[in-house]
Amino acid sequence: MAGRRIALKAIDWVAFAERVPPNQRGMFNALKTRSDAIAAKLASLPESPTTIDWSHYKVAVAKAGMVDEFEKKFKALQIPQPVDTQTSAITAQEAESNKSASAYVEGSTARIAQYEQQLDKFKNMIPFDQMTIDDLNDTFPETKLDKVKHPYWPHKPIAEL
Repeated sequence: MAGRRIALKAIDWVAFAERVPPNQRGMFNALKTRSDAIAAKLASLPESPTTIDWSHYKVAVAKAGMVDEFEKKFKALQIPQPVDTQTSAITAQEAESNKSASAYVEGSTARIAQYEQQLDKFKNMIPFDQMTIDDLNDTFPETKLDKVKHPYWPHKPIAEL
């Protein structure tokens, strides 16, 4: 039964390995080795536990009633299965991460479009060695000096220098 449950939660190691940075490759390999060892150990175990031959013990044990008492306690023993409390939290965290990643991709796409416009502007402008001051001020308005507001050299406030 444990083998069937573990098979449902198989890890895609190839996709996992693609996301591991080179400086953490050793830790990843150790994790994979350990996971493979545990999976092999679980696979070697039988699906159901072996049955106990109580009649053999009734003959072999000298004290009467002891084996019956053990058998009754063994059959009454219930081992609880662990309750999965983390899957919902992980799923919520994954959804939140996917949402933030998609927002980042949308923002990056907008920035890429803006940068491509700037790149086209730089590719299509007059070369610097052929520009006049007026061409420079038209192409880059932030370089224009305000001689009316600041009539003395450097024609900019000292704080902006």
